[in-house]
Amino acid sequence: MPKDVAVEEFARLVRALKARDGRSYEALGRRLSVSASTLHRYCSGATVPEEFAVVDRLALLCGADEEERRALAAAWTRADGARRPPAPEPGPEPEPAPEPGPAPAPEPVHAPVPDLPPRWRRRRWGWTGVVGGALAVVGAVTLGAVLLPGKARERAVEPPAPLTWTVASHLWKNGCGHTYLVERTPPPPPEAADARSWAAAQGAVDGGETLVRVSVQGRGAAAVVLQALHVRVVQRGAPLPWAAYRMDDGCGGAVTPRRFEVDLDRPRPVARARDGYDASGQEGRTLPAVSFPYAVSAAEPEELLVSAGTAGCDCRWYLELEWSSEGRRGTVRIGDEDGAPFRTSGAKGRPGYGYDSVGRAWITGERSGQGG
Repeated sequence: MPKDVAVEEFARLVRALKARDGRSYEALGRRLSVSASTLHRYCSGATVPEEFAVVDRLALLCGADEEERRALAAAWTRADGARRPPAPEPGPEPEPAPEPGPAPAPEPVHAPVPDLPPRWRRRRWGWTGVVGGALAVVGAVTLGAVLLPGKARERAVEPPAPLTWTVASHLWKNGCGHTYLVERTPPPPPEAADARSWAAAQGAVDGGETLVRVSVQGRGAAAVVLQALHVRVVQRGAPLPWAAYRMDDGCGGAVTPRRFEVDLDRPRPVARARDGYDASGQEGRTLPAVSFPYAVSAAEPEELLVSAGTAGCDCRWYLELEWSSEGRRGTVRIGDEDGAPFRTSGAKGRPGYGYDSVGRAWITGERSGQGG
């Protein structure tokens, strides 16, 4: 198969997997531990990955079956072979060495070097020592350059964590209620689905509470045991002096999901599991809290909902998830969609505003709430 055809066939299969999954290059790249631009080059055919493993993980992530994975492996093999330069053609056979001639005449014996004064002898041997020492240093550096990088690379190679995750951090309670702190009067509130871009454009910060949903799954069939969920506050400051803008006038829901509650005002915040409640039936039912440890795999993901609140600080914080699988253990740090820490600021006592959809303006009053 010609080179261009082999590479394009491989890229077509990768693009089909990406289109099937529907997520962005950034979201898929985070789950595969590659950059968005690298994944885009695979899909466009500009680059063929050095190893099939990263593409196989993409296939598993996108739900490919065994037959599709075998077809993808065969296409990668052809594309990888087409990408590599051809082996050089063998050159002409070397000519036979000429017959040895007569042995050369012995070198004449030179007269001995006359003895030099002591000061000249010292200078001569001094330069010899300098040159010998320089050669020894060069040899040591060369030996280190040959030996150490291999060991450094061996120490640096660490297989990726056997789990992947996606994060949604601009959630509204029951899909409609949320408070943002904004320095200047913002435009009308967005739909809940557009909250992330709206908040980024206004420089808005979650007021009083941040809701985070983390979807976790394994990279393969092997089970990954989630051991614990921790909260790491990396920066504390005084609550922002901005006004609080509510995205609604209050709303309720039939289902209160099970979740983890975090009090960011504590010196060492802890994620505490809480029951949920489904009131949609005639009698209602309790949704048992998430309890560690439990297992996930590629086929069995899990969602963690975290509700973090504060009244007394402007807090920046991460989640840290402990895991174990097949004799390995580790911890992954989870931030917002861009990898930055989550941010929550107390809103208690701040001027509160709600949006009047009839008058199309922000109005002050108790109905807007004050958060915290």
